[in-house]
Amino acid sequence: MYPPPLLWPARSERALSRRRCLQWLGALSLAPAAGFTSPLPEEGGWPRPRPVPGGVARVALGPGDTRPLAFDGTTPLLVLGQAAGWHAWVGIALSVEPGEHRVECQVPGEAPRWVPYTVLPHRYPEQHLRVEPRTVELSPEDLARHQRERAHQQQVTQRFSEPPAAWLDKPDALRMSSPVQGRLSSPFGARRVFNGQARQPHSGIDLAAPQGTRVAAPLDAEVIDTGDYFFNGLTVWLDHGGGLLSMMCHLSRIEVKTGDRLMAGQTVGAVGATGRATGPHLHWSVMLNRQMVDPTLFLPA
Repeated sequence: MYPPPLLWPARSERALSRRRCLQWLGALSLAPAAGFTSPLPEEGGWPRPRPVPGGVARVALGPGDTRPLAFDGTTPLLVLGQAAGWHAWVGIALSVEPGEHRVECQVPGEAPRWVPYTVLPHRYPEQHLRVEPRTVELSPEDLARHQRERAHQQQVTQRFSEPPAAWLDKPDALRMSSPVQGRLSSPFGARRVFNGQARQPHSGIDLAAPQGTRVAAPLDAEVIDTGDYFFNGLTVWLDHGGGLLSMMCHLSRIEVKTGDRLMAGQTVGAVGATGRATGPHLHWSVMLNRQMVDPTLFLPA
């Protein structure tokens, strides 16, 4: 798992003091050092709440006989729970400023209300990579292709389907399995510098595995898009429900088609190095309410 929560055992009074100090710093919302994750309270179920940019917040909406609706602006949020207590799961954009934010909660027959939550600071590592110059300095033709593909995939990511009824009161409903067994070669959130030129932070995780290694669906899903894209290569988008999507890139082959319904563990394709890739690996992104979030939060600890 990356990055692991820093909750060290108290092997000595010195270690215990350090842990308490770090928790105190997190409570004050002070920015931690690079690569460090502020200690946060653990809550049951998946994803594991981590209210930082690129993380996930679990926002309590209160009890009620009817499942409420919740929105981040105009974007619908995933709401799960039961009459004793409902929660909105909020995917937090990597670009969000730390501080207080809020979601809108709507219950039939009641006035809308705002529910606050706090985003804590977090710093991600930086990666320097060397790639073919054409993938950094695009020709007019490649740039036009990329812009067309970006517009198409933005439409794909607008997808919001109702969450399965079985999710509502099941704490492990969103627990995923890794789509491929491989070494983590690039973590989520790392700021990428290609040939000395800074780019956007890494919006997924890279899992290095041999060419042709089977790639599986991490959770029950519907295939909502497949294609061969300039940057991402052979790509599959999956809709798991409730605004929770997965994207798998750089595949060597695709074994599904749009409209297919998959059970967790079914084959999606195979590891490759298509698109902008320096070697065989799977790039896996997870999107929640149209924001890319850390996939490791959905995996077993």
